[in-house]
Amino acid sequence: MMNSANGMMSASSSSATTQSPALKTYFKTPEGRYKLHYEKTHPSGLLHYAHGKTVTQVTLAHLKDKQAPSTPPAPPSSFSATSGVRSAAARLLGGSNGSRALSFVGGNGGSKSISGNGRVGSLGSSSSSNSMATTNFDGKGTYLVFNVGDAIFISDLNSQDKDPIKSIHFSNSNPVCHAFDQDARDGHDLLIGLNSGDVYSVSLRQQLQDVGKKLVGAQHYNKDGSVNNSRCTSVAWVPGGDGSFVVAHADGNLYVYEKSKDGAGDSSFPVVRDQMQFSVAHARYSKSNPVARWHICQGSINSIAFSTDGAYLATVGRDGYLRIFDYSKEHLVCGGKSYYGALLCCAWSMDGKYILTGGEDDLVQVWSMEDRKVVAWGEGHNSWVSGVAFDSYWSSPNSEGTGETIMYRFGSVGQDTQLLLWDLEMDEIVVPLRRCPPGGSPTYSTGSQSSHWDNASPVGTLQPAPSMRDVPKISSLVAHRVHNEPLSGLIFTQESVLTVSREGHIKIWMRPGVGESQSNNPETALSTSMKEKPLFANKIVSSSYKL
Repeated sequence: MMNSANGMMSASSSSATTQSPALKTYFKTPEGRYKLHYEKTHPSGLLHYAHGKTVTQVTLAHLKDKQAPSTPPAPPSSFSATSGVRSAAARLLGGSNGSRALSFVGGNGGSKSISGNGRVGSLGSSSSSNSMATTNFDGKGTYLVFNVGDAIFISDLNSQDKDPIKSIHFSNSNPVCHAFDQDARDGHDLLIGLNSGDVYSVSLRQQLQDVGKKLVGAQHYNKDGSVNNSRCTSVAWVPGGDGSFVVAHADGNLYVYEKSKDGAGDSSFPVVRDQMQFSVAHARYSKSNPVARWHICQGSINSIAFSTDGAYLATVGRDGYLRIFDYSKEHLVCGGKSYYGALLCCAWSMDGKYILTGGEDDLVQVWSMEDRKVVAWGEGHNSWVSGVAFDSYWSSPNSEGTGETIMYRFGSVGQDTQLLLWDLEMDEIVVPLRRCPPGGSPTYSTGSQSSHWDNASPVGTLQPAPSMRDVPKISSLVAHRVHNEPLSGLIFTQESVLTVSREGHIKIWMRPGVGESQSNNPETALSTSMKEKPLFANKIVSSSYKL
């Protein structure tokens, strides 16, 4: 969960208003106004020719209290971070929603000196002296991890400083994707996938403690593309997988790794005989890593997402198909094709009942796990939909404290520079009847969508692109132009909505009433809000449907 610090609007958002006078600093919803509170962006010194060379992802990472080390501590040199980094990190309070990734094309952040200059040091203390230096540095707090060009940058999410406090550079390839696991047991909680296909796992806390610009204490997988030399497109920790993670590649293959095994272990797989068919192959040796290869599709896998309980894995690809797999059983459950073009993004509802997808057809598709097909299309974007997410912190006004989800709130962003918010209530949606008299037109009715559709699609089948008249349409609740540049990602947190442009500009929109409650004592308000609702990554629920 991302929180904000005191007085951020005065400096950051005022400059934003000056740079983009045509954009409003708020948008209205039935609950009230969402207000622009502050921004994050790359420093002015970042070379613009680096923009657009790689697809940049942003990950929110929350470091908990430091646990007693189970392994010998690192050499003293790795703890010699300057007071600028120490004081900034020590200042951080609050939490994140665990690991949520935002994809956007362009740059964010830059190589910023962390030698204890006054700007960074002032976040945690009144001077930039080394008096704060200590090997007990905890690193607890919320961080923003993102990649630009050949570097990974780490920012203090809660500070007014737009610039990163840490940079990590790669010499032979560009980092293109990453994921964070706040429940990691052995300290390695950050995955980084490279354009070359290489993958690293590292400790985020250890990177913050080190003053260098190279990875420290890293485990290296698929070194020099020994298993697969195509570009990594997405990485994800398996929820509850005790260190297991998956890596998707641009050639349509997905690999399963175990963090506990040597990253250099021999692992070879048979040649994929049919590029159009899903297949799974396991490593021949017990010590091999990766332990399995899933051939998903022909062409790139663009995005992957696990259901909250880790039971199901969703993938979307260049071929326009959403595929949903039973992860433990390693088989295809269901899926289907977009109206046209590639699918670019996907996201699960917290209860695992629905999946959002967005892509090149400008539509937001709502997929039902119960019906195993598309049950609604969201029309409102004027260009490709590049980011979708459910708002798991929003409560339906009709729930009346029953705990049952009656209505879902979700959001989408696109290359049309707009943020759209949607409300989905399946019992009130207008559903076209699938059967109609010969020569007649479909009739429409309201009520439970399951009573008006044909029986659920058979397990293990991919549905063709549906007809426009067969899918109910929903309209957005809010449509707001939030950036001057095309958008590519969003995150919902307890206090805010975060939007990202592909040029590397991140805006934090505070929920109605949050800004006022934090103005007097932001740290107390943020700590209280964390206790009111569990963090996103800690909400492990069981799927409520049967296949």
